[in-house]
Amino acid sequence: MVVTYHRPTRALIHKRAIEENIRQEIQRLPKGTELFAVVKAQGYGHGAVATAQTALAAGATGFCVATLDEAIELREVGIVEPILILSVVFPSYLSLVLDYDLSITVATRDWLSEAQEMLTEIGSDVPLKLHIKADTGMGRIGFLTPEEVKAAAQFIKNSPNMVWEGLFTHFSTADEADTAYWELQNQRFNNIMAVLDEKPHYVHTSNSATALWHKDFPGNMVRYGVAMYGLNPSGHALPETYPLTPALELVSELIQVKELAKGEGIGYGETYITSDNEWIGTVPIGYADGWLRKMQGFSVLVDGNYCEIVGRVCMDQLMIRLPKEYSVGTQVTLIGKNGSAEVTMQDVADHLDTIHYEVACMISERVPRIYKE
Repeated sequence: MVVTYHRPTRALIHKRAIEENIRQEIQRLPKGTELFAVVKAQGYGHGAVATAQTALAAGATGFCVATLDEAIELREVGIVEPILILSVVFPSYLSLVLDYDLSITVATRDWLSEAQEMLTEIGSDVPLKLHIKADTGMGRIGFLTPEEVKAAAQFIKNSPNMVWEGLFTHFSTADEADTAYWELQNQRFNNIMAVLDEKPHYVHTSNSATALWHKDFPGNMVRYGVAMYGLNPSGHALPETYPLTPALELVSELIQVKELAKGEGIGYGETYITSDNEWIGTVPIGYADGWLRKMQGFSVLVDGNYCEIVGRVCMDQLMIRLPKEYSVGTQVTLIGKNGSAEVTMQDVADHLDTIHYEVACMISERVPRIYKE
């Protein structure tokens, strides 16, 4: 999908907000604890490269991504700091992992055996850097028992082609008020640590939520994700430990304004009919940009006024009911502040009955990301 610069729809990314969110977290970390910035999924929709470079300036010492291609993108723009791929990479791609000096996740013993065969075939003198993933209750990927983790660590230590760089898990309820399951997962991870004869360089259990609300987390590295972008990981469930500043605004402009008589239908399917003479504005953003059809009935901001989206959201445009006539070119704020009013990404998520993570990732690549210093 081509990036569409030649229309007024923009995602404005405030780099200073990202820097401030990271610096606040670093100030709270125990001495010797590192912060890896999570920039997977195009930096949660904010842009991976620019947010990674911003995170470096703020004190991040490494990065986490989800896929091999995301890691390669960072390397190819000159980022030399450690990069950890959090998901499984097929052994057939290990030559690329070695070429780009990446760290990857190991989640099964079978994978280790296949990887060893591939490394022998490749014949590289550079060892493969591995982080063992322990599944302490997420049910996603990872070893289930302390014995499995210990056996995997021993396999890696016995291999001349591998180095055991890290051990980690992921807490599934760190953003909830009820801490019982977090405590169970934490105990399971501590049980794993107890059977190990030695520890790797990195031990990391903390996502944003754990870092914010669980001070006694085990490990010496934080995977700082959604909070880096100024979004509360819990939504409404828990108050922020410190003020998070949202980094993204989504803005556009009115491209046509017209007064329609009472009884006129708006949009596909005539799902909205004017109840009186109404000023209707058209905005160049639609579901192809990630502003879904379900956003009908939600409000955006014009001149500090909440203006309802009327009629179905189209692929490329939507219509809003205005309180009065406005000029073409008047700013429309879909996410962010406008006058004394604000629409947050959480507001959008609430309307869609989802989470703001998904809202951020839905903003398609057709929408340009413009970075503000």
